[in-house]
Amino acid sequence: MLTRLTLTEARAGLAARKFSARDLAKAHLDAIDRLNPKLNAYITVLPEKDVLAAADAADARYANGTARAMEGLPVGVKDLFCTKGVKTTAASKILANFIPPYESTVTARLLDAGAIFVGKTNLDEFAMGSANITSAFGSVLNPWQRKGDEATALVPGGSSGGSAAAVAAGLALAATGTDTGGSIRQPAAFCGIVGLKPTYGRCSRWGTIAYASSLDQAGPMTRTVVDAGLMLEAMAGFDEKDSTCSNRPVPAFAQAVGKSVKGLRVGIPAEYRAPGLSPEISAMWEQGIAWLRDAGCEIVDVSLPHTKYGLATYYIIAPAECSSNLARYDGIRFGVRKDAPTLDGVYELTRAEGFGEEVRNRILMGTYVLSAGYYDAYYLKAQKVRTLIKRDFVQAFEQVDVLLTPTAPSAAFAQGENADDPVQMYLNDIFTVPASMAGVPALSVPVGLDAKGLPLGLQIIGRHFDEETVLSVGGALEAAAGFAHTPTLHAEAGA
Repeated sequence: MLTRLTLTEARAGLAARKFSARDLAKAHLDAIDRLNPKLNAYITVLPEKDVLAAADAADARYANGTARAMEGLPVGVKDLFCTKGVKTTAASKILANFIPPYESTVTARLLDAGAIFVGKTNLDEFAMGSANITSAFGSVLNPWQRKGDEATALVPGGSSGGSAAAVAAGLALAATGTDTGGSIRQPAAFCGIVGLKPTYGRCSRWGTIAYASSLDQAGPMTRTVVDAGLMLEAMAGFDEKDSTCSNRPVPAFAQAVGKSVKGLRVGIPAEYRAPGLSPEISAMWEQGIAWLRDAGCEIVDVSLPHTKYGLATYYIIAPAECSSNLARYDGIRFGVRKDAPTLDGVYELTRAEGFGEEVRNRILMGTYVLSAGYYDAYYLKAQKVRTLIKRDFVQAFEQVDVLLTPTAPSAAFAQGENADDPVQMYLNDIFTVPASMAGVPALSVPVGLDAKGLPLGLQIIGRHFDEETVLSVGGALEAAAGFAHTPTLHAEAGA
């Protein structure tokens, strides 16, 4: 089945002429047509004639021997990346009709590598959320269902829930995501796929609609670890248009997968054994430790003492940056405009109608912590704590090569289950936020199912710009678990 291939398998099949890029693209468009009305994973699906024209061009390249790294591979693009001539909404009413005149650096590089975009995936509005229920275009449905409970709709995680659902359900071979506090890794865990947040600065942020600029980072969402490495090679690299983008060479990330991990030291942070951690998550974590020990890794207990402040620090810094970044949406320069007799009235009406409740809440929270009376007490103190969190990781990596933790505190939960409890919703990011605050790379790998048949993920965190070791360990974990190759998707069974 063409829609169940990995990127690596699809590329090999295209190169061997077992099927054409047109066949591959058409299979994915048909799957989108069949399943997207239910899953709502895509906000915008690209016109079939454009997708098939790109596929025909890819077939020509395979025929004449000029195929590129991702030639002819159907990819979904999170609707936070500006795509030239294609509507880019950030899942918000305020950008409902925005068509960028330029291409983001990440998507331009994927196109240059030969990828074929099939659509723009749904997300939490402006990437603010952990369940993909804040989109102005409707919630995304997780393609997995609880065993024996097909009636309960589950969230795919957020904010990159549309990308995760699309990859899991066979609506794309892979997809781009963005991660601010866990928005690649947590939905990857909820949907049983691989999600990689690279080191901050590894991928350009130019042309990506900003939420929190010191945290946002683009990354791949794929079916296997080697696919994540392959896609990151195409996405990463220096960009002079982004002052935070690193000028480091891009390694052959995919080649790191499959390398021996014997002798590597794997740290187990004590602080991640949080009170109330699900017994199933805890047992899966212990199983992951055992798998890596069997692969020849040395297991080392470590401490990240400031982890307990990570979530509180994040929810000061991220809303503060969001308050600043979203000030540009004022009804004057671009986006939706609501007319009023005064300029202040235009601002008020446009932002009140254009932004959803979660975005308005975070703007208000961010504006508050940046205000004259509270800047020192909240924002400045949070920045100091962030420095301590980063220092914890640097010191831990003097003892170990990577850290192993759970990705999320639970499996996917039901839509509406935590809707009235914002604190509980924010706690979904408890294991992912610290790595984001420190700017280090982190990978979520699906390793098993809970008692209700839902996927669970483990997280591997590495040193700054050492994605290769993270991918190597991720590959070893994936091989031991054997999960990524045998998912059973209920959405497919019912299609």
